[in-house]
Amino acid sequence: MECFNGCHTEVLPQSIEAAITPLQSLRTLGANSIDRAEIITLTLKQLNLKILLIEFATAKNLGELTNIFNKTRGVV
Repeated sequence: MECFNGCHTEVLPQSIEAAITPLQSLRTLGANSIDRAEIITLTLKQLNLKILLIEFATAKNLGELTNIFNKTRGVV
């Protein structure tokens, strides 16, 4: 989940104190739909990746989001 390095805290500063696990969703961390899109966009920029946002629509939690990023990066 290191691929989110700081992107979520830039958008959701209150989540800094939260214990974040792969099973949590951005919604449970307090992100609304705009926040979620911004966090994904910032992470894509940080990782220098180009993935359509629609690819993330089925991800239910941070672990699944991470898998999408890692698959695109070629990380297993």
